[in-house]
Amino acid sequence: MTTQHIETLIIGAGQAGLATAHHLQRLGRECLVVDRNERVGDNWRAQWDTLKLYSPAKYDGLPGLAFPAEPWSYPGKDDVADYLEKYAIHGDLPVRMSTSVQRLSVRPDGGFTAVLGDGEITCDNVVVATGSFGRTPTLPPFASDLAPNIRQLHSSEYRRPDQIGDGPVLVVGASHSGCDIAYELAEHLPTTLVGPDRGQIPMDWNSRAIRLFFPLIIFMWRHVVTRRTPIGRKEMNEVRHHGGPMLRVKREHLEQRGVVRNTGRVVGVRDGLPVLDDGTVVDASTVVWCTGFRQAFDWIDAPVFGDDGYPVEYRGVVDAVPGLFFCGLSFQFAFSSMVLPGVGRDAEFVARRIADRQKAALAA
Repeated sequence: MTTQHIETLIIGAGQAGLATAHHLQRLGRECLVVDRNERVGDNWRAQWDTLKLYSPAKYDGLPGLAFPAEPWSYPGKDDVADYLEKYAIHGDLPVRMSTSVQRLSVRPDGGFTAVLGDGEITCDNVVVATGSFGRTPTLPPFASDLAPNIRQLHSSEYRRPDQIGDGPVLVVGASHSGCDIAYELAEHLPTTLVGPDRGQIPMDWNSRAIRLFFPLIIFMWRHVVTRRTPIGRKEMNEVRHHGGPMLRVKREHLEQRGVVRNTGRVVGVRDGLPVLDDGTVVDASTVVWCTGFRQAFDWIDAPVFGDDGYPVEYRGVVDAVPGLFFCGLSFQFAFSSMVLPGVGRDAEFVARRIADRQKAALAA
């Protein structure tokens, strides 16, 4: 087994990991980014075809490189993937792809060991930047009780309407992905969307007026709706565990396209069909579960996780295990933490804490 030592290991080559590497390099600190995918940006390429960012391109650049698109356009998922790949090249960031961390453990003498299969990496610090919500799809336990002729897809498996056969579609979960997917499918098939209403930001995302109001929206996302404010802490619980408000697709858009809307929850199965908490049985040939992901940190050997699966941290710093950091978490500091306009600030905060830690160790 081969062993390599690096000062800081960053796990995940998405926007959070790359931005952290950028800031560490600027601070003169050594780091290495590893990712299990073949190419930088592959997590974005795996999303559904029509996915677009909710923020205009002028706000989507990571530190050191503007997003190469018309400022008020909304980049698609492949645009983001290609941008991240260019960002890694532009910054000459130390990225090693096709490298999966199977186990991360704390060494008795301090620092960490990451097991990679045929080798291991030891490090003084580690930044877990594997995504906002983990990558293990959440499905209700009764999903397996649905009739075998009902096709089931999680939102992570959905790509385009031609995946779906004939017949009515049930979309479960009315946050961003659920609303977007239901709106798209309703153009082709009878579609029902179920799940509690999470509210909506009233402005039309494609109007000229959004150019006037978006700076205010960004300011709110970055500086008001944070873990320091009561409204931010309330929204943090909602976003982490239930999903955010409707942005691009609104209630009126769903109604105009003929989406049948029910704010009930799917609570079980009756005669092979999904049944809601109000007793409604939904006849569906396909069910698309837009029910999010659960945190998938079981590969980390450290007692730092709460009952909800999230690490116990503040702004990505885990006080219980010195040297362990997270970046890219939903609501790591603010609503903006999980989107491109906010991840750079979080990455800089983490990078500076790492640099301070290394300086303190050297002084000691």
